[in-house]
Amino acid sequence: MKPTSTPTCQPLGGAAVSDQPVDATHPVDEKLPALKMATTGLQHVAAMYAGVVAPPLIVGAAIGLTATDLTFLTGACLFTAGLATFLQTLGIWNIGARLPFVNGVTFAGVAPMTAIVAPTEDKSDALPIIFGAVIVAGLLGFLAAPFFSKAVRFFPPVVTGTVITLIGISLLPVAFGWAQGPNPAADDYGSATNLGLAAGTLLIVLLLRRFTRGFVKQIAVLLGLVAGTLVAIPFGVTDFGPVADADVIGFPTPFHFGAPQFQLAAIISLCVVMVVSMTESTADMLALGEIVDRPADEKTIAAGLRADTLGSAISPLFNGFMCSAFAQNIGLVAMTKIRSRYVVATGGAFLVLMGLCPMAASLIAVVPRPVLGGAGVVLFGSVAASGIQTLVRAGLDKDNNVLIVAVSLAVGIIPITAPEFYHAFPETARIVLDSGISTGCVAAVALNLVFNHLGKGRDAQDVTHPMEAGEEITGAATTRAPATS
Repeated sequence: MKPTSTPTCQPLGGAAVSDQPVDATHPVDEKLPALKMATTGLQHVAAMYAGVVAPPLIVGAAIGLTATDLTFLTGACLFTAGLATFLQTLGIWNIGARLPFVNGVTFAGVAPMTAIVAPTEDKSDALPIIFGAVIVAGLLGFLAAPFFSKAVRFFPPVVTGTVITLIGISLLPVAFGWAQGPNPAADDYGSATNLGLAAGTLLIVLLLRRFTRGFVKQIAVLLGLVAGTLVAIPFGVTDFGPVADADVIGFPTPFHFGAPQFQLAAIISLCVVMVVSMTESTADMLALGEIVDRPADEKTIAAGLRADTLGSAISPLFNGFMCSAFAQNIGLVAMTKIRSRYVVATGGAFLVLMGLCPMAASLIAVVPRPVLGGAGVVLFGSVAASGIQTLVRAGLDKDNNVLIVAVSLAVGIIPITAPEFYHAFPETARIVLDSGISTGCVAAVALNLVFNHLGKGRDAQDVTHPMEAGEEITGAATTRAPATS
């Protein structure tokens, strides 16, 4: 039986246009051969692996978790990252952008979570408090997703760039602390040996990034961690005990660290993080949509944000943290030209399998802190650099935008450069104030509204677009050309 085809068009000359069968499958929806799916999926995991395991390492170290609990927390974050990736790539109902997105633990939540840990007297309550705040922030974000997709114009590059830069700056002190050693009270803390291991790891990563290509270049950080760990063995700072004690197969028991607790200050802090995360994810969706030739419209953005927020709300059930899209994987899609979302879904499957194998997760606990510190300089510095790249596109030749960035960065850096600045404030308020990311984000949004939205009474020539800043900075007074008719 002849298949039904679209009616043939007749050009003016009378010749019929050939009615060739067209493959309607978009590259985003293409299913590749199994081997290629597996190898390219692993490549996505390699590109984001260090980013997924860093937050639980930071928070776990702040709490003082044992090696066994740290291994469990790391595995749980890998497992929940896989679940969140499934939601984003495969989707259900109106949930999921159905784009090649890798989801994992967002860096934006690290500083606020460590700020929650600090004033908690009983550190065993820290994770339940964090989990409770993540659940509430995730559910509120899920409800707000369709409205947020409409309000994205209030988060231009000048805001998102400032926030991303602050994320990297806020995390760099963590890398510097790692480089000195695991215990500030130890005699070898900050020793030449520890700093040498950190510098050596950093050098290895830089050399790999400079002189390798393709897949090896993408996993330079991971290879640097492996090489640094091997180099550290003769110095006696590599402990393989966590691997020996870990089970081959395990499952992230729900609420392993206790039932979630709900504290208002912690919830507010992580709700701010959720706004930041949703802003980053929206920007990532817009960028990825262009790369894969499937532009992200308002409906796609709303669906993608639902996946992010629902994944975040579910994550604490399995002892994971807030999830968000990983921007580094967007670069991988652009480089490889492989646009299939099923490739990324395969990567999500690998993440789930790794989360179900504590022995695999325990390999990270083996890495000495100085080695992590050396790699962290690249990892966290790259986040700050990404923010600077965004700010470059924000129009910093405009005085309004310069003021927004200057003040917001200053506010956000206060907790880093002057940790006791808010010492006179109540502890509940300090959970928010001691997070430079949270305070910097609030400042950037507020200043952007004041300078770029609320000036309706100003000279119309000052602002040509609600999201565009005013006059250009010049060495002398700005002169305007007379209006032309």
